[in-house]
Amino acid sequence: MAQTITVKVKLLPTTEQIQRLKQSSNEYIQVINMLVAEMVEEKKSTKKTTKNVPANLPSAVKNQAIKDAKSVFSTKVKKSKYTIVPILKKPVCVWNNQNYSFDFTHISIPLMVEGKSNRVKIRALFIDKDNRNFDLLKHKLGTLRITQNSGKWVAQISVTIPTTEKTGTRVLGVDLGLKVPAVAITEDDKVRFFGNGRENKYRKRKFRNVRKMLGKQKKVNAIRNLDDKEQRWMKDKDHKISREIVNFAVENKISVIRLEQLTKIRQTTRTSRKNEKNQHTWSFYRLSTFIEYKANLVGIKVEYVNPANTSQSCPKCPERNKAQDRRYKCPCGFENHRDIVGAMNIRYATVVGGNSQSA
Repeated sequence: MAQTITVKVKLLPTTEQIQRLKQSSNEYIQVINMLVAEMVEEKKSTKKTTKNVPANLPSAVKNQAIKDAKSVFSTKVKKSKYTIVPILKKPVCVWNNQNYSFDFTHISIPLMVEGKSNRVKIRALFIDKDNRNFDLLKHKLGTLRITQNSGKWVAQISVTIPTTEKTGTRVLGVDLGLKVPAVAITEDDKVRFFGNGRENKYRKRKFRNVRKMLGKQKKVNAIRNLDDKEQRWMKDKDHKISREIVNFAVENKISVIRLEQLTKIRQTTRTSRKNEKNQHTWSFYRLSTFIEYKANLVGIKVEYVNPANTSQSCPKCPERNKAQDRRYKCPCGFENHRDIVGAMNIRYATVVGGNSQSA
């Protein structure tokens, strides 16, 4: 078994290197759009080679652009029976794994310099907080994509990592929410709460207030930058929570993590009216995918279960009851935190087939 992930590395190009990256990224997209348009007109895949493609790009990069254009044509245009003809807009440039190298301080790639292809070394920040990039980049490398996000240059390296699925049947139930971002419970009833719902709510409220103020001042660019900042903060929170959940699973020798299937999660997630704004701007899907890919890296399988009545069913008897505030009480005598009850029921709920849907 193997899993392909993307390792992101921040680049620190010089002013001259930025200009070359911009030129290459724009030309790369133009080549793809030109080739796709030609293939649509002829209704067949192109047979052009790098010699037939006029662009100020190294031949290796041209060749990758041809491959990408063929992929766009076959997966989007041809499959839609020519009803969808995509035009790529975001500048990007791609190198295959034979045309780049790195030494954990620089990335070396071929770029056009004075009309000729030359290898250029761009300073890169490979070191992350837990040094995970060093370990991940020791595995099989795929393509390198360089893009500009919010004014910053980022290298995205595709890495294929071999994984071994853990044997056994120890199950961890995980319930996702707002007031408590995640609750996990093992088969022997070890419970762990993850994240801080109060802090998240406070930060989201601050972002909304600042956005409202900027809206009155009609500062569109400032609002866009604030939105990017909020998304980066939310993504960082999801990364941290998912890492903690998987570490907890490893500590308890878990072989399967179970999550709720995300279909209609916004309708089924327990919340109050004052939390509705937070509910509809928080990405439950992203958190679940982070949990899944981190779990798969350590050989833990992730399954999705039917979310029906997980918050109301009593884990000890067939009764269904609504929780009062944060407490769940059943006439049979069972009593617990309502999110723990949800995680307990998820742990043994019916597993559904297929991938979860975006929330």
